[in-house]
Amino acid sequence: MAQPITDQVGFLGEACRAVQELSASRSLLEKLRLEEKRLEKELEAERKAVTDAISLTVKKRIEEINDTYDKEIAREQDHLKRIRGKREKAKTQGIKERIEEETAELKGNNRELTLQMKSVFQQDRVPGFCKGGWYYALYFPRGFSEFFVLLLNIFLFFLAIPCGIYLLLPEKSPFYLMGIYFAAILFFGGLYIFINNFTKVRHQSALRKGRSIRDLIKTNKRKIRIITRSIKRDRDEAVYNLEKYDDEIARIEQDLSDIADKKREALNTFDKVTRTILSDEIAGNSREKIAKLEKDYEETGARAKEAEVRVKEQTLFINDNYASYIGKEFMVPERLDELADMIRMGKASTISESITLYKSLKE
Repeated sequence: MAQPITDQVGFLGEACRAVQELSASRSLLEKLRLEEKRLEKELEAERKAVTDAISLTVKKRIEEINDTYDKEIAREQDHLKRIRGKREKAKTQGIKERIEEETAELKGNNRELTLQMKSVFQQDRVPGFCKGGWYYALYFPRGFSEFFVLLLNIFLFFLAIPCGIYLLLPEKSPFYLMGIYFAAILFFGGLYIFINNFTKVRHQSALRKGRSIRDLIKTNKRKIRIITRSIKRDRDEAVYNLEKYDDEIARIEQDLSDIADKKREALNTFDKVTRTILSDEIAGNSREKIAKLEKDYEETGARAKEAEVRVKEQTLFINDNYASYIGKEFMVPERLDELADMIRMGKASTISESITLYKSLKE
């Protein structure tokens, strides 16, 4: 110290009070720091709760807007689907009726030709199976399809069946194959000649008339197919009276466009106006609480800084005025009291002697 200490016990008492004051200041600083952290967490939690509430409310409102308009759009789309289905059904029916109308004469002609053929066959007592296409393909072939049927029958009866029978035999031999072919030619060829003599030779005139009639029927059927294909490919739908469906479809499509525009407008209004209003309302409910927390947090922070400055000043004061003389290890109230008691009791006359005595007693 700059000046000698005259009151040893008083000096130790002042040091003890200074250390106690520093301890109290440190306790207060710790308490203020804990309170500051608590207020900071509570403030952050409240701010987060407000942010979450705004986010959740905004999300819910957007979902409600979307759901409302999407349901309306879905309803109109279902209506549009039904009307388009009715239109397609009406068009299909119109095409069917148009085909019936434009092919009615040809179909009527075919019915007359069929009756005429039946009459010719009945008058000449031609067997009924001779009217079929299979018979005419075998005995009066004309055109690609009938010649193909003829070749298919030749392949079946004079190649496939004989080879099939030969492959089923347990023993294979060229003589067996020759025998099977001979039998097949004899049987199927004989059957073919028998039917030829029984029908074609006896009813040549009626069968040839039947051939001509079948050709006319086939020509009419080809014309019917051409007309049918032409009608189905025709892009002009005016003849089917679909205007009422087209008008309804156009109206629904316009309604869908209007709903979509309203949805975009509603979402845009919500984003630019309603979102802000909702955010202000939700934030307003917690504004006072947040403001109070902010004020308490700032005040506590200011007090903590003051306490920190006070602790720093007290620490430097103790270090400069007491610790440098007594020693840091004795800057404890209990030890300072013991040193003072030694001097009061006459065990030591100075602080240095009491320190020496204290250390010797502790060893």
